[in-house]
Amino acid sequence: MAAHIRRRLRKGATTTAVAAAAVAALAASQAPAATLAEGPAGGGDPKAAGEDTASTDGAATGNSPYYTDLPPLVTPDKPGSSSSLPAAGSAEAGIPATVLAAYKQAEQTVATTGPGCRLPWQLLAAIGKVESGHARGGRVDANGTASPPILGPALNGQGFALIKDTDGGAYDSDAVHDRAVGPMQFIPSTWASWGQDANGDGRKDPNNIHDAALAAGRYLCANDRDLAIAADLDRAVLSYNRSNEYLRTVRSWFSYYQRGTHEIPDGTGTLPTSPSTPSPSTSPSPLPGTGSGPSTTPSPKPSPDKPGGKPSPGPSKPGDGSTSPTPKPPTSKPTPAETFGSLENAGTGPLRATAGQTFDERVTVLARNALGAPLGKVPVTFTVTGNTGTVFADGKKTVTVRTGSDGTATAPELRAGEMAGEFTVTAVAGTGRPRTLTYAATVTARQADAIARTDEKALVAAPGQKFADAVTVKATYQDAAAAGVTVTATMVKDPLGLFDNDKGPYFKDAAGKPLRTLTTLTTDAEGVLRLPEIFADDTEGTFRLRLTTEGGASVTIELTVRAPEGTAPEETAPGETAPEATATPEA
Repeated sequence: MAAHIRRRLRKGATTTAVAAAAVAALAASQAPAATLAEGPAGGGDPKAAGEDTASTDGAATGNSPYYTDLPPLVTPDKPGSSSSLPAAGSAEAGIPATVLAAYKQAEQTVATTGPGCRLPWQLLAAIGKVESGHARGGRVDANGTASPPILGPALNGQGFALIKDTDGGAYDSDAVHDRAVGPMQFIPSTWASWGQDANGDGRKDPNNIHDAALAAGRYLCANDRDLAIAADLDRAVLSYNRSNEYLRTVRSWFSYYQRGTHEIPDGTGTLPTSPSTPSPSTSPSPLPGTGSGPSTTPSPKPSPDKPGGKPSPGPSKPGDGSTSPTPKPPTSKPTPAETFGSLENAGTGPLRATAGQTFDERVTVLARNALGAPLGKVPVTFTVTGNTGTVFADGKKTVTVRTGSDGTATAPELRAGEMAGEFTVTAVAGTGRPRTLTYAATVTARQADAIARTDEKALVAAPGQKFADAVTVKATYQDAAAAGVTVTATMVKDPLGLFDNDKGPYFKDAAGKPLRTLTTLTTDAEGVLRLPEIFADDTEGTFRLRLTTEGGASVTIELTVRAPEGTAPEETAPGETAPEATATPEA
């Protein structure tokens, strides 16, 4: 529960003596306690724990405050019997039924998935005891969820670690600073990585003892630890809260529960009474709903009469009797059921449309509260980003929609622009730490399912000449004119257009050089395309021009190159040379 905290087991000479007697009695009972890792301090030295204690950062609880109550002086009288003892005895020594079941279930689950860890449920019980007194004495509902939620003090740097909000208040209802949450006191950033759904309800709830116990078990087993080895166990505990005193307190309860314990009804457990001591700027006060626990409320200080002046010697108001500022009434905070927690895709399918058309699919999201239930009235902002010209139905690229009672919000229809390509739609909800979903979308070029010549006239040219008749085609889609369809024209060798030709008819580029493929052709508003002029080289024969549209429609057109009839060159006998042409002198 707080960063850089030093525990005081008892205050004053009398309480110190009581604490010493408690420890001595526990040792005299010859309980089979696990051995602490050796170190300069006599055991549990953070240096013995390796990298897990290199700094005060990164602990599961954010080093927030914990309870220092020691086990009862009278230990269970049946060594090795563990929780099989009858449901009798001190409530302080017992573990509430649902909480005990959660610890054991976590041990069994981890034994199946990570048997090398050898996690004992008694270690979870020891941590659960010092963190929350077993969920405030087992005050959980039928599903094992603490009611009300268990929240530690704000980690605002005033006597505790300074941890600014990482969850937008989703788990701890605090959008400014983080707080340790639930029976096992995870800070939100750690829960985001280690949270579990142990009871199969579809939610990872740090206030649920089943979820929290399994998360704690997996966290303790991290880095391939074997908790049957004392040094690994010490590392695990110190990774939870980086304090020697914390380690010794957990070890005391761990040894006690190894000796034995018993089950008690939910809600009948004894609440802890001794929180670890915060820095002088803070004072102990009850945890929410418990009547005990740490608080971050600073002690009142006299207010100066003016900036830089000395405190006023008398009351601030006649008859006030105090120099403390008048306390402000507490402000109500939203409950977890009212707090925005997450944003999810609500089944949005692929976003694809042809240029100029309306997308069949609409972006739909689902907002949940901090408990995982649908949350209504959450503003969700949808934004289109990209260069395709796509907009929402009202012509805007950004719209805001509130979720309904079922937690869903659906963006308006999308209208594809004229530019083919990819773009994104983002959905953003929440303040402080917004949740964002990103959807990829695609605009495809306009398509045609058929293309044909507009006439059947033969296309013939003499070698070295151009074709007198232009090639004109029309593209259609579902028998309607297909406007704006991209067409590729290629001179090919075979009917299927698998092989390009490097001789015969050709187009010309801007510099007048031969070009046998054109890719920048587009049908007009009537779906008609008139090809540029086509020229013939000196190779005679029948050639093919293949036109293909976006969408796969194609047509192959024959082009013939032959010399005009009666203009065939004269044949020359072998060994003879053709007579040279003689110029006719001008008159």
